[in-house]
Amino acid sequence: MSEENSRPRQLGRGLEALFGDNRAEKLNNFTESPEKNEDPRAEFRSLPVERLQPNPRQPRCDFDDAALEELTQSIAEHGILQPLIVRPLSVESKMFEIVAGERRWRAAQRAQVHEAPVIVGNFSDAEALAVALVENIQRNELSPLEEAEAYARLGSDFNKTQAQVAKIVGKSRSHVANMMRLLELPEDVRAMVSAGQLSAGHARAILRAADPGALAGIIVEGGLSVRDAEQLAKSGPGKKSPRRPSPPKDADTLALERELTNGLGAKVEISFNGSGGYVRVNYRSLEQLDDLVERLMA
Repeated sequence: MSEENSRPRQLGRGLEALFGDNRAEKLNNFTESPEKNEDPRAEFRSLPVERLQPNPRQPRCDFDDAALEELTQSIAEHGILQPLIVRPLSVESKMFEIVAGERRWRAAQRAQVHEAPVIVGNFSDAEALAVALVENIQRNELSPLEEAEAYARLGSDFNKTQAQVAKIVGKSRSHVANMMRLLELPEDVRAMVSAGQLSAGHARAILRAADPGALAGIIVEGGLSVRDAEQLAKSGPGKKSPRRPSPPKDADTLALERELTNGLGAKVEISFNGSGGYVRVNYRSLEQLDDLVERLMA
């Protein structure tokens, strides 16, 4: 069974933990078999993209431009293959709010596609938030901080413990707890995580340090591993760092990084120590990884 086919049932199990068996089954039908849905509030139809608008409670804030461009090209060639989940805002405005599928909507606009297949359901505010949160988490489409904030919102908005949140999203309790710890970071360190300069593992390693911001700067400048970051957190920024910071990159290296980034559609980092080094390519999804492998092998 493919991952695509397994997702609706995973989503249903998460919603079941929030709303109970009966309502979760109806909500799951919105995503799995709209044509067989017996709930009269559900409707499968096509809508102009200009009559759709994003959900202000959408947990996903950052949309990777390279991945969005890939989806745009796919939609331009094949159309929107998976319907968006929406709910009506008002009869007078004839507008609909996107519950799930904002990335497809953004890509459709870029591809100048004027109609989108949608599943219309009369979701309550709580249900709309739950569907958006659980779908994004289970599809691994959130950044570390967005994921942490999603767990926190599931806990606070639905009065759930970390163990209950873990059951809803199909993760371990320790994973949920570790991700939520990121919310305790200072704003400057959280900004580094959001920008992709610092991984979640690095951030957790320095979370309890006296000055996480100073340590984060050393980690980013020196390209330290998570293990190095853990050692640095124990010793503090005033002592010898586990690895000497690398010298500033010259203009040629920076230009080559930009050229490779543009060519591959993914961020490329080059490290050179005088005789050798490494080239690191960052990707945000398995689809983007497949594309990178194809390009590199070709």
